[in-house]
Amino acid sequence: MSKRIGRQTVRLAEGVVILSAASTVGPKEAEGPLGKYFDQRAEDALFGEATWELAESKFVEKNMALTLQKANLKAKEVDYILCGDLLNQCTGSTFGVRQFEIPFFGLFGACSTMGEAMSLGAMLIDGGFANHVLAGASSHFCAAEKQFRFPLPLGTQRPPTATWTVTGDGAVVLARKGNGPKIVEITTGKIVDMGVTDANNMGAAMAPAAADLLQTHFADTGRTPQDYDVIATGDLGAVGRELVVELLAKAGYEMDSRYTDCGIEIFDNETQDTHAGGSGCACSAVTFCAYFYPKLLSGEIQRMLFIPTGALMSPTSSQQGQSIPGIAHGLVIEGCKKGAKK
Repeated sequence: MSKRIGRQTVRLAEGVVILSAASTVGPKEAEGPLGKYFDQRAEDALFGEATWELAESKFVEKNMALTLQKANLKAKEVDYILCGDLLNQCTGSTFGVRQFEIPFFGLFGACSTMGEAMSLGAMLIDGGFANHVLAGASSHFCAAEKQFRFPLPLGTQRPPTATWTVTGDGAVVLARKGNGPKIVEITTGKIVDMGVTDANNMGAAMAPAAADLLQTHFADTGRTPQDYDVIATGDLGAVGRELVVELLAKAGYEMDSRYTDCGIEIFDNETQDTHAGGSGCACSAVTFCAYFYPKLLSGEIQRMLFIPTGALMSPTSSQQGQSIPGIAHGLVIEGCKKGAKK
């Protein structure tokens, strides 16, 4: 029996359990509106390491270990790790997970990587290829700025459309059995490129991909935005969210207050000077793990559409004047019944 429903959506046989979730962030994230929800907070962005890149790997290592601990699992009980980051060759993830000695798939979906990792992990379990999968994503503001834009010592002025790359790591343990919210459907996005070339306007570059994913998901499932308690895109920020609302309105869908963006939730723009909001692989990862997962676990959220978004750019492509393609991956997650035993 086919599990496909429509062009880009699959429905999992029994649903894949999100057994645990953990988040570890830097000091700026800890000072934001969601600060009290994060599991671990570094006192400084270097996290006791000599470089930003080493610090990112430490965020990965510490947070992955905590995620396993919260699921009451040992590394040898996990079949695969799926994770990625923004650094060249995904070194943040590679050096962060090497100590676990778990079969590893390194992923790059830019800032949509959390969605890619959770989607593929859920498919592995639903297909009978795994019982437990550790999925996550990380990023680091200083490392990302150095790689994609300008080294911080230059003091380059950031335009109002710029977003602030989240420093941290978010991870989940996915399981065939257990108690917790369940991933029940996955809508895999396709690359959408509207010709945006400004590396300081990620929201505009990614918004068309998010809008395309939403329209496709609604067409595949026959649902509307009002069929969800929460719809959360990954890191479009204020600029990108507004564009999504406009694009969906033209397609006949009303995106009301139940639609938010992780890049808007994680920082307070007025007090933290983050301009358009948060971005980076860790933006959707830590926001989901720290803020939305507990609400799904308690039953406060019964059905959520989680859509991490990504800008598929590189320093090489940007410096050659190429446009910035966008991608988005959607997961339908059903919360636990209120009052259910955890």
